Amino acid sequence: MSALIVIIVIIVLLILFVISYHNKFVTLHERVKNAWSQIDVQLQKRFDLVPNLVETVKGYATHEKETLEKVISARSRYTTASTIDEKMKANGELSSVLSRLMMVSESYPELKANDNFLDLQRQLKDIEDKIGYARQFYNDTVTRYNQSIKMIPGNIIAGIFNFSEEPLFKVEETAKEAPKVHF
Repeated sequence: MSALIVIIVIIVLLILFVISYHNKFVTLHERVKNAWSQIDVQLQKRFDLVPNLVETVKGYATHEKETLEKVISARSRYTTASTIDEKMKANGELSSVLSRLMMVSESYPELKANDNFLDLQRQLKDIEDKIGYARQFYNDTVTRYNQSIKMIPGNIIAGIFNFSEEPLFKVEETAKEAPKVHF
């Protein structure tokens, strides 16, 4: 009789252990989704700002049509992206062309002095800062989640419930290059 009680207690403890780990993974995974959502919100703010920025620059830098088209194209790719990886890639492209656009603006003193452009530039800088913080938070959250599902005994339970690794937010190699502006 006492052996049966011991077995029942062990089974109950094992079930509680599995439930506890499962709930931990669910919580961490939801935090990852929330962290990505925060990035997505900031990226959307940036993408909403882009048409205004492009229109302002268009009036001054009419021969910079290719740069402006690249900005619009990168924004479009983000809005049609369906996965986090696609959105990260589109974001990297937009970051690259936006920095090129900001460098182009340096060659137009009238544009640099335009209040509307200065306001848009300030808003863009603020959003970029928020995106940077959101990326850091996302990567910290994803790292915590990924570590949990890889470490013993969590990896066993994560495998049973099909919890899988989430991608870190990485900057595309092309976005790391300094923009080249030719006149």
